[in-house]
Amino acid sequence: MHSYTRRYTGPLQAVIMDLAGTCVDFGSLAPIQAFLQLFRNEGIDVSEPEAREPMGTEKREHIRCLLAMPRIRSQWLEAYGKAPEANDVDRLYEAFLPLQTAAIAERTTLIPGALALQDLLQEKGIKLGVNTGYSRDMVNVMLPGLADQGFVPESVVVATEVPSGRPAPHMSLQNALELGIGAVQACVKVDDTGTGIEEGLNAGMWTVAVVASGNSVGLSEAQFYALAESDREALLARGRQVMARSAAHYVIDSIQDMPGVISDIERRLAAGERP
Repeated sequence: MHSYTRRYTGPLQAVIMDLAGTCVDFGSLAPIQAFLQLFRNEGIDVSEPEAREPMGTEKREHIRCLLAMPRIRSQWLEAYGKAPEANDVDRLYEAFLPLQTAAIAERTTLIPGALALQDLLQEKGIKLGVNTGYSRDMVNVMLPGLADQGFVPESVVVATEVPSGRPAPHMSLQNALELGIGAVQACVKVDDTGTGIEEGLNAGMWTVAVVASGNSVGLSEAQFYALAESDREALLARGRQVMARSAAHYVIDSIQDMPGVISDIERRLAAGERP
């Protein structure tokens, strides 16, 4: 018996995108607003950089990560006389849900380039999926607003419905299953956080890190474009450096740059390259 291994050289089959900061909610501000408010209500000061550090993880895990940070942990000890425990995480998560849902409902505007990308994928017969650290209830608040703008992904996977959220590969693999994909190396994961890129790499997919609209810059669209061009460029340069450390195959400023990336990946696949 001979065993032959064939390398995948077919077309790109799917693009799997993160939601907040990648294709909706420029600056990924909804989760940040909710986390800052959550801890403010507890009398605990959390800075925006601290709140952003675990971004991309499932939200209960995000709370756990914040409580483990030395500065936040010491404030908790002072306020409550003991270290945070599992039941504190549960209580905070329950308090977080309505804050997050309200913030998401206010921030459902698509990021420029999302609809053009969806059109391009449809034209090329490439499937579109999304995944998120949000729960199903949270994402259900967002989807009608996206649909009203014309954005309708074929698969929507949430962290709370797979064995493990990011950086585990489960969400991207679930997207691939739902989309009927035949080869993970024919998929691209697009994300604005290091943990989301890690998820794509762990799933054996091509990965694309987005800078301008995402967690590494962290400004709303209005704030970003109100900056002087030199300041904007400095922020982008710093964001590119941060995202390059994620080992993404591509680092782009905006999903408006995706058409060129897709062409390049298709060329590499045809040549027998794999992620």
